[in-house]
Amino acid sequence: MSNKESLQTISERTGYSVSTVSRVLSGKGEQYRIGKQAIETITREARECNYTPDLIAKGLRTKKTSTIGLTVPSIDNPFFSNLASIITNNLKNHGYNILLADSMEAEQMETDALNSFLSRKVDGIIAVPVGSSPDLLERISKIVPVVLIDRYFPDTTLPYVCTDNYYGGLAATRHLIYKGYRNLLAIQGVQTSMPNKERVRGFKDAVRDSGIEEIRFTVTGNAFSSENGYESTIRVLESGNPPDAIFAFSTTIMLGALTAIREKGLRIPDDIGIISFDNNRFLDYLDPPITRIEQPAVQIGQLATDMLVRMIGDFQTEDNTEGKIFIRPFLVEGRSC
Repeated sequence: MSNKESLQTISERTGYSVSTVSRVLSGKGEQYRIGKQAIETITREARECNYTPDLIAKGLRTKKTSTIGLTVPSIDNPFFSNLASIITNNLKNHGYNILLADSMEAEQMETDALNSFLSRKVDGIIAVPVGSSPDLLERISKIVPVVLIDRYFPDTTLPYVCTDNYYGGLAATRHLIYKGYRNLLAIQGVQTSMPNKERVRGFKDAVRDSGIEEIRFTVTGNAFSSENGYESTIRVLESGNPPDAIFAFSTTIMLGALTAIREKGLRIPDDIGIISFDNNRFLDYLDPPITRIEQPAVQIGQLATDMLVRMIGDFQTEDNTEGKIFIRPFLVEGRSC
């Protein structure tokens, strides 16, 4: 049954005009002062006959598709999959469908995804950007609203909602120093990404600010992956100066490091301590439970969603001045250090 026939059928069955039925089913009943009884009758009839609105036709009329593009750099990373789930649920509560793309940390794949979003005439875009330049996203923001999450660019005009990664790096390292560790290994992720840079900065500042001269530290690694965690840990453990504690910049890195530690027959925390960035419930079921810095993913997703929805509403009026938000992470203490 077509959309037009459905509206006509509901009109005939309820006795209300097609225009009245259309206004009620598009959520504009109260706006047009249609009575409560009429709204209930039309809504009930639509439900009983399984009426489904034609969103494409609606998009052509309103120039909106009720669709948002979301791009993340690695959907197999638990943090990004969780963040994508949070944002998807929040956007659905606002009546939007989601197109999800995984850029796999590759700028060309991100470009392809963004162009695909535009070709599908999305109403807005939420992006965890890759690469070091905001140029493409800033150009796209002239066409549709764009909000960045997790990562941002310095001096960009784009609004963003991000974790205060500097504070997280600082807090994790201070915790290790407080626990008595003096030879620290930081295993970083994508070196060019802003979260990574800020975590490295926090790590080094915590060591410097401690005033403890005997502290030694190493920064290594190049990807937010378990392979990077494993290879970096093996390499340093087999060197002449093995660490007594590891700061893994993601749960994926931490899992690789954990495998290497156990492969070498070392015990946590007796022989070596470990702390991770990002949180996941499975970390409490490891032996021992892992101490970590938790990013406020729920808050990030909610703020980014609300920001984008406001921007979509204000886009035609050009009253589109959203801000740049940092949210502090917090320490969740396990027994791994």
